[in-house]
Amino acid sequence: MSGSPKPVKKVPIHLQSAQNRIYIKNGEIVNHDKSFKADVYIEDGVIKFVGPATDITIPGGVRVIDAAGRMIIPGGIDPHTHMQCPMGDHVSVDDFYRGTKAAVAGGTTMIIDCVLPKKHESLVEAYDNWRAWADPKVCCDYALHVGITWWSKSVSEEIGILCKELGVNSFKMYMAYKGLYMLGDAELLDVFERIRFLNGIALVHAENGDIIAKNTKSLLADGNCGPEAHELSRQEEVEAEAVHRACILAHQMKTPLYVAGVTSKSSAELIGRARRSGYSVFGETLASSIGRSMSSVGKAERVYFITSPPIRMSAETPRQLMKSLAYDDLQVTGSDNCTFNKKQKELGLSDFTKIPNGVNGVEDRMSVVWEKGVHQGVLDPCRFVAVTSTNAAKIFNIYPQKGRIAVGSDADIVIWNPQGTRTISKDSHYHACDYNIFEGMTVHGVAEYVLVRGRVCAENGAVRVAEGYGRFIPMAVRPPYVYDIVKEKVHVPEEHPEENQNGNLAKKFAELDILIPEEKTMSALVAENLPIMTGHSPCSTPSVRGRVDGKRDMQESSFSISEELDKSGVRSCIKVKNPPGGKSSGFW
Repeated sequence: MSGSPKPVKKVPIHLQSAQNRIYIKNGEIVNHDKSFKADVYIEDGVIKFVGPATDITIPGGVRVIDAAGRMIIPGGIDPHTHMQCPMGDHVSVDDFYRGTKAAVAGGTTMIIDCVLPKKHESLVEAYDNWRAWADPKVCCDYALHVGITWWSKSVSEEIGILCKELGVNSFKMYMAYKGLYMLGDAELLDVFERIRFLNGIALVHAENGDIIAKNTKSLLADGNCGPEAHELSRQEEVEAEAVHRACILAHQMKTPLYVAGVTSKSSAELIGRARRSGYSVFGETLASSIGRSMSSVGKAERVYFITSPPIRMSAETPRQLMKSLAYDDLQVTGSDNCTFNKKQKELGLSDFTKIPNGVNGVEDRMSVVWEKGVHQGVLDPCRFVAVTSTNAAKIFNIYPQKGRIAVGSDADIVIWNPQGTRTISKDSHYHACDYNIFEGMTVHGVAEYVLVRGRVCAENGAVRVAEGYGRFIPMAVRPPYVYDIVKEKVHVPEEHPEENQNGNLAKKFAELDILIPEEKTMSALVAENLPIMTGHSPCSTPSVRGRVDGKRDMQESSFSISEELDKSGVRSCIKVKNPPGGKSSGFW
């Protein structure tokens, strides 16, 4: 290619707005698989160039952002929210405007909300309702899961319509809430089978609803009616049993399974063992569970912290869940953002069954994960990107449109200050609720700039969003990241705890204070009828993540779109002297 620059094509004035054309320089790009120094050029909401400044000639009328000393990371994807969600006699107070504004403020540029049909309600009609609520209000892009709250031939048919025509590839089943949303095992098997036939993804809320109903009845009869009885009705083993059962049921149907909202160490361990036994299962934990424990919450305040599954009492649980993210027993962090104000919560002070379940989290998720993960030495920045953005994008089949800084990807970008700090407070958050479960927590890691499809929506603490700017993002069926496991195209590595590509694995585990016992498969555990572990984590895997030397993160599956997209060229308003490209490694 000639070294002399070609003439720059004249661009219409309306396209020369700094909101349409942005150049980010001097930053360090952090993707899930590697980090590197490079500049980024954005036009019309899409990343057009990633590379050194010497390889690009920038036209006039471009806004320049200097990211020196900062990280350029993919915008967060929160795969678990409930905005303006009807729940009994209540509606969560963060609507799609307030909720997505809060998301953007914290560095999340896409949410996946959950449609929750009433029993015997049409799934398609419920989907239409959610679209009608969301489309005029969302400040960032969004997608939808759809709950399967009852089962019939018509529901089966509507799942097909949602998959084939309406951009939904994931369906959530509830193993709790008996008499309301709960499905029995036979129904779960039927739903899993249908989802597998359509190449979709099955999500579960995993708690044993029969045990919870029995425990609740006993607690109320004994006069244990306050908020502290909530966790007593659904202790850790009640979650773990349902997680184990869901893994078995889904595996029997050869259906990819996503366990939403894991709050206990034992549940995370079971998911990890299932994955190493070859199951296509993925686990999500929550900002609330890695950021708080109930041990530090006074009895008078506990009513505001009620979620299902619960935030656990043990002060060790948050760090154990973060370790599970580090060594890939869990893959994703969500918020389960479902906010209610104090007045709504306090209606259940004398009867814990009447407390509307849910807390905030969509705004603070990214900073909480950074604080508890990277700042405390459990995750490296690449793994942070994986668990807050990329893995969700891959699982739900929107990668690399989302979840990656690469040519051709949407310009959902966060300029992250890893040394910046902020103190979380209800007085400064963007949620509609009048309290914050992370109140007073000082966190490292701040989103200084947040770009939603190339538009600067947050800048140094000032948030400027537009209602309805967000788009609905269809999620296609058969995500390769998920179904390559089902089809056995992705090799599940055997355990070699003595070493891995990052060096001595035993040393890595020692740094995380993790015990490495003899590994056993999921089937062996079932055959031996082993109890749920309550001691040190028994999980071992060569995909451990920690703060490691060097730039490359060893996550098991990655690919780049740069080669394919670079061949198509870059728009003539910029000139690329040496366009980046080349094949990437991985299972793709």
